[in-house]
Amino acid sequence: MSFDGNEGSQITLQEGGEYTLRYRADNPNAVKGVFMGRNHIEALLAQSDCKGLRMYFAKNADGSPTLVVVGADGNQNDLLSLIFQQLTPCPDRCSTANPLNIDPKLNR
Repeated sequence: MSFDGNEGSQITLQEGGEYTLRYRADNPNAVKGVFMGRNHIEALLAQSDCKGLRMYFAKNADGSPTLVVVGADGNQNDLLSLIFQQLTPCPDRCSTANPLNIDPKLNR
């Protein structure tokens, strides 16, 4: 089966909050998320036959979780000419409090 660029599905904020809360409950001191700049995302997507992004779970040298991000083509193959990491972690650079990054019962 090949990629057509429509993989994934949209979810509600409530569902996203439930998913991230479960992760944070199992990993209370872990990075909550990472930020990747638009220019890097656009560069990945601009590659020939890029149908989307593949994100590999990874660890920084200090052991904190991160992602390694590459484009993927229609044949499900990684496009290896551009590879990004060095993503900005939350914490310390997080959004204002919302259901994706806090426990509503604890407000943290």
